[in-house]
Amino acid sequence: MAERVIPLVDQRLTALRAALPADAITPNGLLADTRGRELRDLRISVTDRCNFRCSYCMPKEVFDKDHAYLPHASLLSFEEVTRLARQFLAHGVRKIRLTGGEPLLRKNIEILIGQLAQLRTVDGMPPELTLTTNGSLLARKARALRDAGLQRVTVSLDGLDDAVFRQMNDVDFPVAEVLEGIAAAREAGLGPIKVNMVVKRGTNEDQIVPMARHFRSSGIVLRFIEYMDVGATNGWRMDEVVPSAEVRSRIAAHFPLVQLDPSAPGETAERWGYADGEGEVGFISSVTQAFCGDCNRARLSTEGKLYLCLFAANGYDLRELLRGGASDAEIASALGHIWQGRTDRYSELRGTLGADAGAGGRRVEMSYIGG
Repeated sequence: MAERVIPLVDQRLTALRAALPADAITPNGLLADTRGRELRDLRISVTDRCNFRCSYCMPKEVFDKDHAYLPHASLLSFEEVTRLARQFLAHGVRKIRLTGGEPLLRKNIEILIGQLAQLRTVDGMPPELTLTTNGSLLARKARALRDAGLQRVTVSLDGLDDAVFRQMNDVDFPVAEVLEGIAAAREAGLGPIKVNMVVKRGTNEDQIVPMARHFRSSGIVLRFIEYMDVGATNGWRMDEVVPSAEVRSRIAAHFPLVQLDPSAPGETAERWGYADGEGEVGFISSVTQAFCGDCNRARLSTEGKLYLCLFAANGYDLRELLRGGASDAEIASALGHIWQGRTDRYSELRGTLGADAGAGGRRVEMSYIGG
């Protein structure tokens, strides 16, 4: 096995300047980039910390006990996050997803959820407010999250076999406690619940059918995610990717499937339903089947950098605007110009030119801006 190379450049310390343009853009909810892709989905990382050490995201040999996390003063305050979110909504965002790291590690996150729940879209509606979690703290927090205004959760779960799951999270965390968290979320009304499974060849592909069998008929949507080349620390190799087509074939051998229509524009998951009507599964295929063409997602890091692609090398520093005295109108205008200039299509380029195509430098870590 080749020795892992630990990157020397910390992407958290580099950023592009979010300039205040002379020609102001007033938000009207119709912002589009160079390919006509509208801004509809905002993913907000609220912490760079996680209590798991999954090899595909935060491998223990890189994110060890000596790893330097961002100091608290560098993080956006809840008020700063809410202020930025308000400007994104003015440009057309309708869905806000809180991510991490593990977002439930952020102290008093219920306060932020309550603030975001009070915001409104350009149509005067509350934004769809969701959160992605590893489920480890969900059992104790589900009710408070719902009471604060969270609408639903997505739980990451990479297998039902306890030994496999403990190996993948690499902190010996039991699968039973994640399942308890899912049950608590359902009881609290945080639904419809989605469960995401990253499939890595040689590690957990034997969990595909057991996971499908477990969540079938449950009302929970199970989604299979191809192991992705996000960041530079997970040692990604194409031969460890299990293509969605193979995953789907394994499931269909036990439970026949029929393809379903997308539920929303820009949806990342291809939807398939069980032929007997007992629920559905999804397949997120960013390695073998790019969906850049209608990508409508922006990502905000925990200390205020705006990333236009999950595979981006640099983000735009919005914290500098927030703490430098910029007005709401100036921040909204800066956001408008950044999105209008967006050209990102990394997954398409990877498909034609190889894994290093279009990255523009070392890619940001998934643990830093969420999935």
